[in-house]
Amino acid sequence: MTSKVIYLGDLRTENLHIKSGNSFVTDAPLDNNGKGEAFSPTDTVATGLASCMLTVMGIKARDLNVDMSGSAAEVTKVMASNPRRISEINVVLSFPFQADDKIKKILENTAKTCPVHYSLHPDIKKDIVFNWE
Repeated sequence: MTSKVIYLGDLRTENLHIKSGNSFVTDAPLDNNGKGEAFSPTDTVATGLASCMLTVMGIKARDLNVDMSGSAAEVTKVMASNPRRISEINVVLSFPFQADDKIKKILENTAKTCPVHYSLHPDIKKDIVFNWE
């Protein structure tokens, strides 16, 4: 088992990672009857894309002896209706280090092949921007 999700009531869940014991709460967003006091489930999907991209880039960067510490992503999720779904995820990745064109290309290609990117429905538009120092 990977995780356990408990419905707390009032459109809120607690999500427990079994192996580590770490947890986080989700809340329905304001535009869908919620309080918007925590990540919504769709927020976690969009954020998961950026997290996955940075993680696999970090693995590849380590193999290339490149320190990616301090790299960051800004994520914007766009929703659609009928049916309600994520229609677009915009990720702006910023890197506080200099790299040559070869390293940049390798890391960018790695990001675009992360498992979450491949797992998202092809109808979800993914706009990825890489900002290098």
